[in-house]
Amino acid sequence: MSEGSGSGAPAGAARTDERLPLFGFGRKRRIGFWYRLAAVILRPLMRSITRHRWQGAEHLPTDGGYVAAVNHISYVDPFTFAHFLFDNGHLPRFLAKESLFRLFFIGNVMRGADQIPVYRTSGDPQSALRDAVAAVQAGECVAVYPEATLTRDPEMWPMQGKSGAARIALASGRPVIPIAQWGAQEILAPYKAIPRLLPRHTSHVAAGPPVDLSRFEGKELTAEVLREATDAILDAITELLAGIRGQDPPSTRWNPTAGGVPRYGNPNRRPR
Repeated sequence: MSEGSGSGAPAGAARTDERLPLFGFGRKRRIGFWYRLAAVILRPLMRSITRHRWQGAEHLPTDGGYVAAVNHISYVDPFTFAHFLFDNGHLPRFLAKESLFRLFFIGNVMRGADQIPVYRTSGDPQSALRDAVAAVQAGECVAVYPEATLTRDPEMWPMQGKSGAARIALASGRPVIPIAQWGAQEILAPYKAIPRLLPRHTSHVAAGPPVDLSRFEGKELTAEVLREATDAILDAITELLAGIRGQDPPSTRWNPTAGGVPRYGNPNRRPR
């Protein structure tokens, strides 16, 4: 575990020409203006409102691109998760819903930081994820929420997922690193508007070894193959989360459809 700066942390006020390793192929990826602006603003903020307990950074690959698959518990957790990756020398590219890219300021930041839009209503998932596959093949870290949205599980365990993380990994031939996080929901509970910044909360992030997807290699990416691979990824994330929470997870993964809850949007909002 660590508290404070992670290993290999780039200085928050470094020169504008600073580069971090683009792991794989010996190249470097330039930290552009928008990425640097976000880091300069958000790293001190994260340090001021969170303590962190980080584990498993040694599992983050240094020999090529990979998929970082993580559970989703709060609208704040992209920042606590990115803090973990960034301070350990990795520049994540997030898959994010396309509608965010149409917002004036947020859209400018996300486009400028080279984040990847996902079109949820696209009838061609491979087309929607082609930029993510290309980024991983080029040696980058692509961060994916396998659940595709905030968990609907009543106890906030990972719920049934979508196939994006598995599809990117199998199409690119690169590993999936499972990562679990906990604590961000104490800062901002799901679908709440007002954060609770005090007392200072602890952000737990734990990375594990690559998920073993070898049994799926070379197979056609059928719905069954993708479902089984997605389950393997979510099982690994859930196991890490159980270790953080010190609790046993449920025996079956929660299904929002069976629970009568929409997968997307605020499940607490009453229909008009």
